[in-house]
Amino acid sequence: MSRLTLHTLKTMAQIERITLFKIPNEADRDRVLEQYKVLAKTATKDGKPYILAAAVGASIPDPRNKGYNVSVKTTFASMEDMKYYDNECEAHKALKACAGPVKEDVLTSYYENIL
Repeated sequence: MSRLTLHTLKTMAQIERITLFKIPNEADRDRVLEQYKVLAKTATKDGKPYILAAAVGASIPDPRNKGYNVSVKTTFASMEDMKYYDNECEAHKALKACAGPVKEDVLTSYYENIL
C-alpha cells in the first residue's frame, strides 16, 4: 500500500464519541434524553445534517456503570465536524444548557474508528 493510500485512509477515519452522564434525578434524565431527540433532528452544519449516527439511552443498571446513567454515542465524519459540534453547533449548545445544570458528572472520550 502506498503512503498516499495510507494517508488517505487515515484522514478518512470516522470519529466515534462516547459521552456518559451522571444525572441523579429521573425527571432531569428524561428531559436530557428528550433534548437529545431534538438535537438528532436539528443539528446542522452549513444547513445540512452532519452527525453520521447517534445512539442515546438510559444506561441499563450495572455496577460497572459507576453511577453513569445516560449513555451517548455519536459518529462524525471528521475531527473538524466533532469540533464544530463542541464549539459551534446550536443544537448542541441547547443540549448543554439542558444537561449542564442537572448533571453530577460527565465523561467524554473520542477516537478514530480503525474498523
